[in-house]
Amino acid sequence: MDNFSFYAPTYFAFGKNSEERAGELVKRFGGSKVLLHFGGGSVVRSGLLERVKKSLDAAEIAWVELGGVKPNPRSGLVYEGIALCRKEGVDFILAVGGGSTIDSAKAIAAGVLYDGDFWDFYEGKPVTKALPVATVLTIAAAGSEGSPDSVITKEEGMIKRGASGEAYRPRFSILNPELTCTLPAYQTACGASDIIAHLYERYLTNSKDVQTTDRMIEALIMAMVEETPKVIADPNDYQARANIMWAGMMAHNNSCGVGRSQDWTSHEIEHELSALYDCAHGAGLAVVMPAVFRYNMKHDPARFAQIAERVWGIKNNGDVEATALAGIEALQKFLISIGMPKNFEELGAQEKDIEYLAHTCCYGDGNGSGRVGGFVSLEEKDVQNIYRLML
Repeated sequence: MDNFSFYAPTYFAFGKNSEERAGELVKRFGGSKVLLHFGGGSVVRSGLLERVKKSLDAAEIAWVELGGVKPNPRSGLVYEGIALCRKEGVDFILAVGGGSTIDSAKAIAAGVLYDGDFWDFYEGKPVTKALPVATVLTIAAAGSEGSPDSVITKEEGMIKRGASGEAYRPRFSILNPELTCTLPAYQTACGASDIIAHLYERYLTNSKDVQTTDRMIEALIMAMVEETPKVIADPNDYQARANIMWAGMMAHNNSCGVGRSQDWTSHEIEHELSALYDCAHGAGLAVVMPAVFRYNMKHDPARFAQIAERVWGIKNNGDVEATALAGIEALQKFLISIGMPKNFEELGAQEKDIEYLAHTCCYGDGNGSGRVGGFVSLEEKDVQNIYRLML
């Protein structure tokens, strides 16, 4: 196990009607004027946004609002939010929505306190300070409600990149599983795929003797495999929704990633797909993960065989590589069973774009190193080969 530091200060208010505590918690964590940041659509139609506003009013917390967040959140709205916060003297940002809304809120929070272009943080500048951010979560997927991470798409060139820093961790997150019950089955499945990807990205490690976090990751994947079909069959299964929502947070606040190297190849490769085609991130990961795992499997077949045995119930008859491949096939079969795509065509991606996708994955808009991946270091031709495995 490697040396590590771990600090995860987010306060979680979990359960039914917990959104009614929004005003109380903003006041508790020092906010006096809030930017309410959201997408639109369901948070408005469901009455959730109005309930949050009433809670803020009851706590005598002033607020302004900025809607319009899209999946794969865009830089343009971030710039708009930064300007609005400065104009209105906002000192706290409350994201009401899923990972895209939270990621956009984090980018705004850093940009308000920075004299330069917020995109600098998404090109590698460390995030050391930001306005306080909090969340009212509506989708179990990205894990941004407990993480120090944010991903934004730059509209100029459609470049999708991430930034990270402890200043990005939410001060509090309100997690009411009931708020996820109205999600369409496809969106629920995309969220499950993203959660499972966050766990695999940490499982694929070159660190030795990490049994504790191995077992934590395995347990969370097994919970997702058990609970996800339940909510696909019955969207109102509260207990299954609750287990998925907490698994989503645990998968990405890095409690499962401490003391070990991590991979993130699948996310880096998928970001190019959702940037270019605007596909759902989880759907992209469902296609990317099996291809990446097949390509990288021979680097450490025993690691893939271990998760095949422990999570997917594959019997190891002495052929480690066959066991490893069977585990990858079991993962893909599960993802397809919950409604995820299996190849480029179903995702809406095109073979003609592979060279472009691989180049931007490795080099971005000129700031990339030319290589991706933490488990196996891959160059541009490797990334092209992985994209071709998705055809």
